[in-house]
Amino acid sequence: MTVRAYVAIGANLGDARAAVLHAIADLDTLPETRVVARSSLYRSAPVDATGPDFINAVVELETGLEPEPLLRELQRLELGAGRERPYRNAPRTLDLDLLYHGDVTMATEALALPHPRIAERAFVLLPLAEIAPGRVTQAQLRQVADQRIERL
Repeated sequence: MTVRAYVAIGANLGDARAAVLHAIADLDTLPETRVVARSSLYRSAPVDATGPDFINAVVELETGLEPEPLLRELQRLELGAGRERPYRNAPRTLDLDLLYHGDVTMATEALALPHPRIAERAFVLLPLAEIAPGRVTQAQLRQVADQRIERL
């Protein structure tokens, strides 16, 4: 059985655009998983972070992986892209956040679903609204309207 999952992708070190595009291709190769939709690319200012602007996107996956195995695959891809975590919200070569996994609601030490900060971030809400408009409300978009973001 498969579910629809949504993953936010971001990078702001090195060739961030290439890293995001490469991550989209890599997500399509995960076991029991395929990319069924992808947003445009967006450039956004860091939120609660430092460093250069981010390149962001959101993808919709159809996956047979359960949430935690999918998270492990996402973390494997981050490591493969050179992701380091020297401190919270450090600049990064690749960031993959599992936003939704079907209708699963959970909170463990490793994973919270839905992602707890979706509604705080334009760089998640705008690309998510592009591919899954039913998941984002106009009120949510108004709340992040002051965050600098542009569709590329």
